[in-house]
Amino acid sequence: MLRTHTCGGLREEDIGGSADLCGWVNSRRDHGKLIFIDIGDRYGITQVVITPKPFPQAYEQAKKLKTGDVIKVSGEINRRPAKTENPKIPTGLVEIFTHDLEILGPAAELPFIPEDDIEISEEVRLRHRYLDLRRPLVRDKFILRHRFNHAFRTFLDQEGFLEIETPFLTKSTPEGARDFLVPSRMTPNTFYALPQSPQLLKQILMVSGFDKYYQIARCFRDEDLRRDRQPEFTQLDMEASFVDEEDIYAVTEKMYAFVFKQVLGIDLKIPFPRITYREAMEKHGSDKPDIGEGDYRFLWVTDFPLFDYDSEEDRWKPSHHPFTAPCPRDCDLLGKDNGAVKARAYDLVFNGSEIASGSVRIHDQELQQRIFSEIGISPEEAQQKFAHLLRAFQYGAPPHAGIAFGLDRLYALLTGSESIREVIAFPKTQKGFCLLTDAPSAVDEKQLAELSLELSVQEEGGES
Repeated sequence: MLRTHTCGGLREEDIGGSADLCGWVNSRRDHGKLIFIDIGDRYGITQVVITPKPFPQAYEQAKKLKTGDVIKVSGEINRRPAKTENPKIPTGLVEIFTHDLEILGPAAELPFIPEDDIEISEEVRLRHRYLDLRRPLVRDKFILRHRFNHAFRTFLDQEGFLEIETPFLTKSTPEGARDFLVPSRMTPNTFYALPQSPQLLKQILMVSGFDKYYQIARCFRDEDLRRDRQPEFTQLDMEASFVDEEDIYAVTEKMYAFVFKQVLGIDLKIPFPRITYREAMEKHGSDKPDIGEGDYRFLWVTDFPLFDYDSEEDRWKPSHHPFTAPCPRDCDLLGKDNGAVKARAYDLVFNGSEIASGSVRIHDQELQQRIFSEIGISPEEAQQKFAHLLRAFQYGAPPHAGIAFGLDRLYALLTGSESIREVIAFPKTQKGFCLLTDAPSAVDEKQLAELSLELSVQEEGGES
């Protein structure tokens, strides 16, 4: 390897040894016959000292350096002179007396210096996201994200859950948000859809006998964006067989207690309090009230309505999704008083924001068809949209339930970020653009022809 240590790894006990460091020039201070360089990487910063004697070649190289240059330095690990120590950083007692310096990657003039206290527009930061990600406050959010993801996986593995990946190219089932469509070259005039969630496939996994499934899943929704919405996002998706609501509550609470202790050293009080949807609306005017004490307040909201009435379309729609089971005591109300039917659905609220939603699923074909009927989906339409799930249910579907946690939203809340864009490495703007890559963008006519597609011509006046 080019380096023997990282830029944040040297300590007092290393004094007297030697080191090869690689990183970026954070700053350069020329004091005449003495040049100081702060070399940094994601681990930290180390001060480097270069003099013309006895190493003139390294000194000449150091005179050329600019902020952002990628360099390698080799030298002795010395103690900093008295009163020049920097107690604010872990490497503040040491410096490298350099005998060799190599420029590995020169940098052009930076559009901004990647420091925490800069004042720069979000547009500039996202266009040059590679620089923005070098800032310690931004970088640390992704380190936290990694540690939480790792802790989630560790816990779920210990609990016997299997991580199973589901496809990105799947079938369009336009219920709820709009799908992102992908044209098929091999079957002209047909389309895949990017998944809004792995809902149907994880239920099919239950029929397959994988009784404990999870996935840190990428999901896609073509919807208008807000502070806590992105066209692509990440959720921790879970499903289990032979369980009910209480089992989902218990494993979720145990999991959060584990990861908060593991990553943050915080002891969460479990079980989390619960409130019904009706109580939440009557007492707090919100289905995600911020109640309780302590920077970490978890709350279950339960007993949601199974249906919402759409007055514009003059029909009932599922409040959650059409695969959510009704409360058994309310099944007799189906078709008679749909507004009174409660769902076996639950949300997890964290500090006044919904971070998870789940439900007990329907596993009985007859009940599933009754729900489809109440929301205006005919047997023919059900087969067209959901045949793969309904066919699987013919061969022995176990009782099952699940939940999905919005990880971007959770990490934004934990890091005090103003938007989930801050905890996504390469996010889109509120208009859905990636400023880094300039996506979405036009494609050439050859690609369109391969997909049997033609562009509509935009005419004067905005019509096409």
